[in-house]
Amino acid sequence: MAWQVEITYKVSKRIGKLPSAVRKALALLMADMEDSGPVRGDWPNYGKLGPRRHHCHIKKGQPTYIAVWEEMAGEIRLIEVTYVGSHEKAPY
Repeated sequence: MAWQVEITYKVSKRIGKLPSAVRKALALLMADMEDSGPVRGDWPNYGKLGPRRHHCHIKKGQPTYIAVWEEMAGEIRLIEVTYVGSHEKAPY
């Protein structure tokens, strides 16, 4: 059974301001999560931030861009992307 991946309103507003390479990497990450779930050990610097929260780097270098997502509880297998942006402003 596939996962459903959604983005928060804040992330949807922010996506338009991101560089195109970061937007493409985010799209690839979201497609991977739809197919294989929230645990993405095959992405750079992947790590768990809590029991249901995860993050990884989607662009290395200066500045580094990261994505943070959360597994949502419920009947539907839902993943919500809660942050995409620079490493410096990440909500750790």
